[in-house]
Amino acid sequence: MKNYHRLDEIQKDLKLQKISCLSLVEHYLKNIEDNANLNAFVEVYEQEARERAKAIDLKIKHNQAGKLAGLIFGIKDLICYQDHQVSGSSDILKGFESQITATAVQRLLDEDAIVIGRQNCDEFGMGSSNENSAHGAVKNAVDSSRVSGGSSGGSAVAVQADMCQVSLGTDTGGSVRQPAAFTGVIGLKPTYSRISRWGLLAYASSFDTIGIFSKSVEDNALVLQVIAGKDEMDGTSSSESVEGFDPKAFEDKKYKVAYLHEALTSEGVQEEVKSVLRDTVDRLKSEGHLVEQLDFPLLDYVLPTYYILTTAEASTNLSRYDGAHYGHRSPNTSNLESMYKLSRTEGFGEEVKRRIMLGTFVLSADYYDAYFTKAQKARQLIKEATEKILEQFDFIIIPTTPTTAFKLGQHQDNPLEMYMADLFTVQASVTGIPAISIPAGSDANNLPIGLQIMSGAFDENKLFAISKYLLKED
Repeated sequence: MKNYHRLDEIQKDLKLQKISCLSLVEHYLKNIEDNANLNAFVEVYEQEARERAKAIDLKIKHNQAGKLAGLIFGIKDLICYQDHQVSGSSDILKGFESQITATAVQRLLDEDAIVIGRQNCDEFGMGSSNENSAHGAVKNAVDSSRVSGGSSGGSAVAVQADMCQVSLGTDTGGSVRQPAAFTGVIGLKPTYSRISRWGLLAYASSFDTIGIFSKSVEDNALVLQVIAGKDEMDGTSSSESVEGFDPKAFEDKKYKVAYLHEALTSEGVQEEVKSVLRDTVDRLKSEGHLVEQLDFPLLDYVLPTYYILTTAEASTNLSRYDGAHYGHRSPNTSNLESMYKLSRTEGFGEEVKRRIMLGTFVLSADYYDAYFTKAQKARQLIKEATEKILEQFDFIIIPTTPTTAFKLGQHQDNPLEMYMADLFTVQASVTGIPAISIPAGSDANNLPIGLQIMSGAFDENKLFAISKYLLKED
């Protein structure tokens, strides 16, 4: 079976009876088995997917199928699916079964999409390489000695290696866009509140978003249309209308585009990554778009602001995993205090413990104003400065990552080096605006390079339009 690029191609062949949903599921199951060494999936719903495929084939036969019939998708191990395990790729939730289904998952199922399995990730979404998982590292399909990116590495690699058509990941500071760049697929972080967070294990609640991996712009837009919108189970979800993507609405439009000077002058940015940005700028200019270089002096403050605030929120959110209610409880306890201490010490990985400790420190009475309060003020300044740019320009373009995928283990001993992988993605997360990473070439080692595009709040359709334009997709 061929590697389908878009859902409409799949549905065309379903209609012509060249394939069936069951044969599609078997195709992806075979690819999952053949690529087991990449460690993208932690659980595969083989029989369930087959049975559901048979049921949807009957629906197609009787012209009763939903708009996503034929779409096979995977879910990151932070997203709940009722009566199925969800662990956040952490030992502290090993064996835990969810009692609810995330709204985003349910909305896909309601349109006859088929979920094929649960995908590996950095523990509780904390990481930029997918090496912080209790299930082991996810490997890049282009070069298995390289990282997949994180934290949604399994979800990205599953799409990259044709183990499913679409994946749902999560993006707190770049966890969809960064692995999308490293694996050469499309990764969307929507506007904060665009997609309900009901059924998502929380890392940093004011940053967390469910994002979408796909091979095509059209599939990403369609999935967003289906899963976005107001949800009574999530009070932070937006009631902003969700319109379908119509590329004709943007035909022949000339855009105003800003790019950040810092991306071309920072020493830590790989030269080939800089070249991709320069080439994109030159192309847009030559095709009649207004492109201007801007300085963003607050860029140096974005990463520390992000890490101070997200670790503070993580410290609070992860306090629920205490050994008393559910999840791992240490068998070596002698009293209540030792139960809490040992359960959390044994259950959490090193990076999660590092961030909990940092978050607890910045929230402590002696340091709250010095760190947390200042970071909140810095966040507001960054948000205002970014929105001011987007009042004058349609888009901000910047590399998704400073480098291409690095070697497994390369930054494990230096957390600060690892955090720098988020340098360009955290701006959209701090401000809550949508951003997309699209494939934009490769380096001398054939490793994918991603280009990131940001736009104003709820302007996802504009992001899809320029992405399609830059990708030259038919």
